[in-house]
Amino acid sequence: MDHRSHRHSQASATTASSAVVSAPDDTMPAENGNSTSSIVSAVSLSEEYFNTTNPPACVQENAAKTHAFVLFHLRQRRRIVLITSGGTTVPLENQTVRFIDNFSAGTRGATSAEYFIDAGYAVIFMHRTFSLQPYTRHYSHSKNCFLDFLQANDQGGIAVVPEYLSQIKNVLLKYQEVRKNNLLLMIDFVTVTDYLFLLRRITQIVALARESAMYYLAAAVSDFYIPASKMVEHKIQSGDGALSLQLDQVPKIIKPLVKEWATKGLIVSFKLETDPTILEDKARRALIRYGHQIVIGNILSTRKSQVHLITQNDAMEITLSPEEVKQDVEIEAKIIPELVQRHTEWIRNIGDWGVGN
Repeated sequence: MDHRSHRHSQASATTASSAVVSAPDDTMPAENGNSTSSIVSAVSLSEEYFNTTNPPACVQENAAKTHAFVLFHLRQRRRIVLITSGGTTVPLENQTVRFIDNFSAGTRGATSAEYFIDAGYAVIFMHRTFSLQPYTRHYSHSKNCFLDFLQANDQGGIAVVPEYLSQIKNVLLKYQEVRKNNLLLMIDFVTVTDYLFLLRRITQIVALARESAMYYLAAAVSDFYIPASKMVEHKIQSGDGALSLQLDQVPKIIKPLVKEWATKGLIVSFKLETDPTILEDKARRALIRYGHQIVIGNILSTRKSQVHLITQNDAMEITLSPEEVKQDVEIEAKIIPELVQRHTEWIRNIGDWGVGN
């Protein structure tokens, strides 16, 4: 393993190759059709899922917003990153009361979004409803109530407590600048079905940016689900005794994403393990199986201070020093510049990484 120290990227994300971003097509891409016979079974399984599952009502509206957002930034010659963040739920009933949830607050995705924007990217933030979000994350899930940052004054107004003023002002100014320049599009999901349909449609649209697009798949996606055809309509009654569930496997969506939906973009997935001895091997297996470019490996106990960035050709550790940990440095401040640099290399020489690109 290459334990190189993290290198900071000086590349500007707003200067992607003109061959990539010139003359954007105003036509929204069609939804994906049937897979060709040459595509491996994982793609066929995903298409079977989409063909036998009713799409959520939110897909069409979010597709229209995404299309307008992507065209706007293509004309600005700006790179685009699609970030997925937070966990998905698996409903147990059609009229859902009970569900199985995935462990994820969305910290990695929300934090990364801010650093991507700082690096010059436009961000499509596809997140679990009520999970952490860029900028508001600094306060929305704080152990301290947000009201503790405010105080009433004698004139009947409200002001920020002086000790928090500088920090809140800095976050607010960044957020307002992002809003002003239309740099952040928020799309939310709840269920694994929401996630899969939105990911397919949004990815097909972001693919208009070709190699200027990055896909940063940080969501914690359910591995198993109950198809609607096997789901009960009403609330499962506890009076019926013990509950037995048989779950189907969620189709591996990254394969069609790589092979069909986002064939030119740089694709980054995540791997979370508890055993460090198997992490790199499992990451490389994923790269071979799916044909994408980068896996960011995390160990559960150290994920906030150390990650492993793994490709077909190399691996490196990105770590925070004990001093950086004490200073509350976020490891995403090191991850994102590394990815920006690799995205620059990808744009310059697309096709040298990964399998089948």
